[in-house]
Amino acid sequence: MNSFLFNATKTLQSNTFLGLIVGENIITLQRVNSTNDYLKDNLSNSTPYREGTVIMAEDQYAGKGQVGGIWKSEAGKNLTISVLFNPVFLAPKDQFRLNIAISLAIMQFLLPHLGDGLRIKWPNDIYYGEKKLGGILIENSIRGKLWKHAIVGIGLNINQTHFDIYHSKACSLKQLLKQTFDIKLLLTELCHALSHQYALLKQGAIAEQKAAYKRHLYRFQTNSRFTIDGQVVNGSIIDVTDEGRLVVDFGENRVSDFGIKELVFS
Repeated sequence: MNSFLFNATKTLQSNTFLGLIVGENIITLQRVNSTNDYLKDNLSNSTPYREGTVIMAEDQYAGKGQVGGIWKSEAGKNLTISVLFNPVFLAPKDQFRLNIAISLAIMQFLLPHLGDGLRIKWPNDIYYGEKKLGGILIENSIRGKLWKHAIVGIGLNINQTHFDIYHSKACSLKQLLKQTFDIKLLLTELCHALSHQYALLKQGAIAEQKAAYKRHLYRFQTNSRFTIDGQVVNGSIIDVTDEGRLVVDFGENRVSDFGIKELVFS
């Protein structure tokens, strides 16, 4: 484990200097369709939330997934939150750097509980082995050449043990570790990790974070099957571009990069 990226002792030092500790302001909602939508709607109505504000749902009944997908979560059992960031120190073209930092924060949070079976599945999922433990949805607000704010939605399966047929690959901490967890205590741990990785991003640790991201990337440098335009092919993930496109080597000098939904893991 890279101490520069995952040292909890450094968290408070970094964030005291940079003036942001995620979770100082937590708003808990009993029931809401989507924490991302709730935060987005309030921001559009000029509600003055400060950076690092966390919206947490006890029951999120219409959570949002990537590209219009749905994130289903059993009430009271999981971590379903949205966090407000104002990454104005980054150019809009560098949006994927925030994705990397958030992914690493979740890894930092979960690694002490689960160990080396954890992986980041490009572009926005957290896996343990071949099972999905959670996901990330980042919705950005861009004004001209400036990045106004980012709403970071995070859903992690914690105490849920039954999943419907459409979520047959899902798993939870409780299933994996055979114990029930305190959701609010885990939220505190996650907020510390988010603060730490965001501080490193702000300090310019881009190369280090990207290297760590690739080390934890699902099926990285492993011969794998993919479906592209309805055809199953074999290839090996060798990189992720600065724009967040997945780079796959198919052998015989054939290397291509892909955006979201252009490639499916088989």
